[in-house]
Amino acid sequence: MTKPAQAVAPLLIPEGGGPLPRPWIEAQRVPLWPAGVPGKGFAPRERRADWPQTFLSNIAEPELRLFRAARPNGKALLVIPGGAYNFVSIRNEGVDVARVFNAAGYHVYVLVYRLPGEGWANRADVPLMDAQRAMRVIHSRAAQDGVSDPDIAVIGFSAGGHLAASLLTEFDEKLAPPVDAIDGLDARPHAGILVYPVISMTVPYTHVWSAQTLLGTAPDAALIARRSPVQHVTAQTPPVFLVHALDDDAVPYQNSLMMADALTKAGHAPEMHLFAEGKHGFGIGPSNGSAGQWTALAQKWLERLA
Repeated sequence: MTKPAQAVAPLLIPEGGGPLPRPWIEAQRVPLWPAGVPGKGFAPRERRADWPQTFLSNIAEPELRLFRAARPNGKALLVIPGGAYNFVSIRNEGVDVARVFNAAGYHVYVLVYRLPGEGWANRADVPLMDAQRAMRVIHSRAAQDGVSDPDIAVIGFSAGGHLAASLLTEFDEKLAPPVDAIDGLDARPHAGILVYPVISMTVPYTHVWSAQTLLGTAPDAALIARRSPVQHVTAQTPPVFLVHALDDDAVPYQNSLMMADALTKAGHAPEMHLFAEGKHGFGIGPSNGSAGQWTALAQKWLERLA
């Protein structure tokens, strides 16, 4: 058996987590599974005392939060925050991202997905199950939400970047029997933006906390391969935009290089931006640092894909 176990820097807790932001509280809640969440075994855990309220955990009912653009352009984005598969960091990788892309006209749906270490059966599947369902729910609500463009991109951060990469490569993986007509809709994103993503599930480049939480402490080779996005890149994988800081001491930049290499070998090289500074968890990036340029670069990239 292969064990993803090596001393790797923990994910840094972003500063200023604070209480739940007002925009989050006011955003429209969209349940993913209104008739009941599939799967069994949810077991709430005691939260760490140093986690701010903006690190969501004990997620029994996954959902989307809809942030509407004041001047919508008819387009939508699915945003998947990170949190090492132990929490969902909804401020720096959710609310802040929504604010920036709302200003550009995008409606933004932030995904609160189930966490594999909270007792769920098939722990390695439930986050991807929720991500697939999120894309389908957005499509099902397009008319009522004012989304006229069927091309919906996904943005993922850190472990949420792993989940977004899994959605980009395994959008049609059959994880559970369909529960309603929504499950018959397409879950394939139009494009993907992966920001300091966890890609590798093995040493030396994996983020151990993320890998062990998703796969367990002693996953076999088949499970590791199934949840390694680079092994599932094909000609059907959507276009990808990669962002990483070279000084990231939690999720090494080699993760983005691996994904870029796999995409290039499949015949559709990504756009990739590596910044000298930024560390990990910078979200939209500081306005006075080079990493803060990625949102403008990503918007231009999305426009070129249209």
